[in-house]
Amino acid sequence: MKQILLCTDGSVFSQNSYRYAAWLATRFRAAINVLYVTDMRHQSTEEIGSLRGSMDVNTSDMLMKQLVALEHEKAKLYNQRAKLILQDAEEALTRGGVEAVQTVHKTGFLVDYVPELEPEVDLIVLGKRGETAEFASGHLGSNVERIIRASRKPCLITSRQFQPIERFLLAYDGSKSCQQILQLLQLSPAFQGLEMHIVTVARNREDTTANSHLEFAQAQAILAGFTPITSLMVDNPEHAIADYIEANNIHLLLMGAYGHSRIRHLVIGSTTAQILRSSNIPVLVFR
Repeated sequence: MKQILLCTDGSVFSQNSYRYAAWLATRFRAAINVLYVTDMRHQSTEEIGSLRGSMDVNTSDMLMKQLVALEHEKAKLYNQRAKLILQDAEEALTRGGVEAVQTVHKTGFLVDYVPELEPEVDLIVLGKRGETAEFASGHLGSNVERIIRASRKPCLITSRQFQPIERFLLAYDGSKSCQQILQLLQLSPAFQGLEMHIVTVARNREDTTANSHLEFAQAQAILAGFTPITSLMVDNPEHAIADYIEANNIHLLLMGAYGHSRIRHLVIGSTTAQILRSSNIPVLVFR
């Protein structure tokens, strides 16, 4: 991974996404492009057509001029806000050891610009929720769901609180996306030195397919230089993974976006959506 796209809105979640993005960038020796998009809905001129019937032409024209002037002032404020947010992100990333940072300001909708920029990046980073986090604590941000659903690149969904990453969990189900994770672990030294855990969720202890998947993942992890701690769990996938994360103080979860077993209803289906909503740690989702 040489290029990371970091999406920010300046919210509390974004502030901590800078620290996670810096952690990844320094370990991958990657550059970061920081994207801030001013929501175009904030810049639409007020409609006064409905009032024209109750005022004369001169009053209507004067009101329109005032509204246009107000929109110009609002646009200046939005541009200044964007500048400050991007400046703050760049400073935070530089403090975090990132050597190459570029900032990008667009006007429109975030979900429209990510596909445009995605071909040039290897990873997308964004906070689990945005500016309305305080009012939607039990939900994913609308942009998060849409970006993960549409993106062909891995997405790191960051949590509200930052904590140093010392151990990570791979939720493995034998899918192609999970195999991509194993390949990344073999090809990149970024995760070396961290404690690796692997969990496979099965229907029962005698589930031969699940046991085979876990053995394969363990063997590949060993080849990549890890000494993985493995576990076969029989439970609802969301509950099993959440319980394992809490019991083992996991700092980062890696999982595939689409699976062939009980970890399959992604994205955005029951298992992954629930894990993303409830998780207090960052989740790196592969497609």
